Amino acid sequence: MSTEIAVIGSPEFTTGFRLAGVRTFEDVPDEEKDARLDDAVESTLGDEDVGIIVMHDDDLDYLSRGTREAVETSVEPTLVTLGGGAGSGGLRDQIKRAIGIDLMDDED
Repeated sequence: MSTEIAVIGSPEFTTGFRLAGVRTFEDVPDEEKDARLDDAVESTLGDEDVGIIVMHDDDLDYLSRGTREAVETSVEPTLVTLGGGAGSGGLRDQIKRAIGIDLMDDED
């Protein structure tokens, strides 16, 4: 089981995670996202040590269709997006996909 957390995004986005101890990161400045974000994501997906990839929700719009499908269907590493609205599926759905069960089952 992979244990590393990786963060991909602008230097402003990754800095807080790096200060918190995340050692695996890909800085992709906003002006280079069209050209470099796919490569950064694909490289991180191929890293056997990475179990969770953290990205800003807005950055998903810069990914090609194939790369976006790869991260959205990947079980390990699991993509967790932060920011954005409720339309992204939310953290609950991401956790459910990652572990296979719904921890907040609505049954009373």
